Amino acid sequence: MLRYSVLRLLIFFGVLSVLWLLGLRDQDQQWMLLVLAALISMVLSYFVLARFREESTAELARRIQRRAEAKQSGAPAAHGVDEDAEDAEDERGPAEYR
Repeated sequence: MLRYSVLRLLIFFGVLSVLWLLGLRDQDQQWMLLVLAALISMVLSYFVLARFREESTAELARRIQRRAEAKQSGAPAAHGVDEDAEDAEDERGPAEYR
C-alpha cells in the first residue's frame, strides 16, 4: 500500500515538473499547473500502476479476511497483537514513542 502511494506521488510530481518546464510558471497559471498535473497523473497512474494497485487491493483483502477470521474464532488479531493494544498504540502521541 505504501509503495503504491509513493509511486502515485512520484508520478504527480514528475508530471508537475514536466508541465512547469513546458512553461506553466506564472503566478496566474499555478492553479492550472496543479489541476493539469493532478488529472494527467491520475490517468497515468491508472494505466502504469495497475499491477501495484492490484497487489495493494489483494493485501488489503487478506488483512480484512484475517481480522474477520480472528474475530470469529475469538483469537487475537493477526501477528499475535490484540486489537485493543493496537488501538491504544495508535492513540498515543509521538512523544510517547521516545
